[in-house]
Amino acid sequence: MTSKEPVTQSIPTSFEELGLSQETKKALAKMGISAPTEVQAKTIPLMMDGYDIIAKAPTGTGKTCAFGIPLLECLDLQCRDIQAIVVCPTRELCVQITQELRDLATYRPEVRIVSIYGGQPMGKQLDALKKKPHIVVATPGRLLDHMKRGTAYIGNVYTAVLDEADEMLKMGFIKDVRRILGDTPADTQVVMFSATMSREVMDVAWEYQKAAVEVNVAASGENRPKIAQFAMNSTGDQRVKDMERLIDALGLKRVMVFCNTKSTVRWLDLKLKKNGRSADCLHGDIPQSQRNRVMAAYRQGAFEIMVATDVAARGIDVDDVEAVFNFDIPDENEYYLHRIGRTGRAKRCGAAFTFMSTTMPHDDTYRLRDIKKYTHSDILDIVWNEEGQVVLKEDGTPIATLLENGAESRVYEE
Repeated sequence: MTSKEPVTQSIPTSFEELGLSQETKKALAKMGISAPTEVQAKTIPLMMDGYDIIAKAPTGTGKTCAFGIPLLECLDLQCRDIQAIVVCPTRELCVQITQELRDLATYRPEVRIVSIYGGQPMGKQLDALKKKPHIVVATPGRLLDHMKRGTAYIGNVYTAVLDEADEMLKMGFIKDVRRILGDTPADTQVVMFSATMSREVMDVAWEYQKAAVEVNVAASGENRPKIAQFAMNSTGDQRVKDMERLIDALGLKRVMVFCNTKSTVRWLDLKLKKNGRSADCLHGDIPQSQRNRVMAAYRQGAFEIMVATDVAARGIDVDDVEAVFNFDIPDENEYYLHRIGRTGRAKRCGAAFTFMSTTMPHDDTYRLRDIKKYTHSDILDIVWNEEGQVVLKEDGTPIATLLENGAESRVYEE
C-alpha cells in the first residue's frame, strides 16, 4: 500500500449531492435514511471514484451503506461473473450485511446478492451461486471452500470489501483473507473497514492496497453512541430479580442481556420465560437456521428480551435497543464496548447496566475500574431507594429522570 493523503473534497450533507441513482435514493427513503452519516459521506464518493480505502470507524455508524451504495451503483448487470465480494468474520454479520444490501437493492430486482457461510446447507449455496450473483457476502472459510470447488470464481471481481477486518484477522482468518485477495485481479479495488488499526490490518493493507485513502471517523461527538452507563451490586439469582425490576421500573421494551457462558444463557432464558417474560436466546449450540429465525424475530419486535453470548450476538444490528445488561461482567474490555454498543444507535440515547459483586472471592471492583479506564468513561453506581426507585448511589437522583433527559456517561480524555 502506498500511503496517500485524504483526497481534498467537500463533504456532502445529502444523498442528492452524491449523484446516486433514483433506485438507490428511493430505497434509502424506504429504509428511513434521509442523510448520509459521516462515514458514508466520506467513503461513498471515494469508492465511486475507484480509490482503495482503509476506514477506521466505530460500530453503528452506517458502514454497510457506506460500501453497499457504491457496490450497487457501479454494477455491470450484463456481466455474468461475481463483481464484488464482501468478506466478514461471522455468520450473523454475513446475514445482516446481505439483508441490508438487498434493502438497498429493493428497486433493482435484477440485482442478485448471495450470502455464503458455514453452517448453511452447501446445496442451497451451490444453487444460489449457479444463478450468477453480482455480489457475494461471505465468511472467509466458506468462500475459500467454494473457490476450491470451482463454484465461486472471483477472477473478475472489481471490488473486495473486508468488514470488521480487525476482528476477522484476530480470529485467525489472516491466511484465508490473503488467499482470497490473492485470487482477485491485480487492479481490484480493496476497501477495508475496521474499528481499530491493528498490526495485522496494516500488514494486509500494505500488501494488497494501492495508494489507499485513509478515512477516519472518530467515536466522538455525534458519532459516539449516547449511552448512560451504570453498575449495580447484585449476584446470583438476585441479578434476575434486579434486572426484571429495572426493566419494569424504566418501562423497557427492547433489551439485550449478555452472559459469559452458553449454560448461563440457557438458564436465564428459561428463567425469564418461566417468569412470564417475552424472551429468547442466542448461543453457539443453536443451529444456524434457528439463530437466523431468532434474530429476524428480534428485529421485527416479536419478543422483548434477547439473551446472548458475545460471539452469538455479533451481527445483531438493531437501531432501537433501549438498554443492554451485562448479566455477567465481561472477561475482556473489548467485549464490554461491543456489548454496550448494541444500544445508543441511530442518534438515540441508550443505557447499559452491569451487575457486579463487591464481596470476596469475586470482588469485581478492580475489574470495573479497569473497564472505566479502558473506555475513558464514567460508570455510575446505582441502588434501590426505600420508595423502590432506582437511583444514583452518590446523590439519590432517580436514573429514570436522567434517561428521560438524554443523559450519557461522561467521557474522559486520555
